[in-house]
Amino acid sequence: MVPQNSIDAKPRKVLLFSGHMIDSPTRPSPRFPADKEPIAAKAIADTLDQIAVEPGDLAICGGACGGDLLFGEAALARQLILAICLPFEEDKFLVGSIDFANADWHQRYFAAKSRASFHVASEELGPLKADEDPYERNNLWMLQVAMSFGPDKIDFICLWNGKGADGPGGTQHLMQEVQKRGGRTHWLDTTRLWA
Repeated sequence: MVPQNSIDAKPRKVLLFSGHMIDSPTRPSPRFPADKEPIAAKAIADTLDQIAVEPGDLAICGGACGGDLLFGEAALARQLILAICLPFEEDKFLVGSIDFANADWHQRYFAAKSRASFHVASEELGPLKADEDPYERNNLWMLQVAMSFGPDKIDFICLWNGKGADGPGGTQHLMQEVQKRGGRTHWLDTTRLWA
């Protein structure tokens, strides 16, 4: 599914992340309100420290505002190798996953991207099949890359409220796939974090 050399690294640990985006101003029921960003950032950073990551470990995530970029920033601050994987073309991704939030997220996305290994599924994997969802495919792609270094190296971190996703390919999907393959999971439960 993914070229073996797409991420050139020999990491001691592989950190895989999935989590909620910052809420859109039009979201009917809050899930990740913008004012909870410092709480989420601290929880992610604390988890990386508890796992005892070291420079040169590999961190894989999407690039959405909220959890993905908070994870990416925490990884870069610890000198991890960051791989950002988008499900489709960047212009389309920015509209749905970055630019509805404030301008700060746009700048932060490009700052993280400038220091990351950058991958776009539609370019590296080719067009979607008729029955494929881009977000599910991206989850499985990130997981396959992580698994290529050995399941014993994987720590999956998720920032999640424990509920079903707004659509296919959410955090629950990736958590289930990681668990099927024996990876370690670290669930940052937002219902507890926000309480």
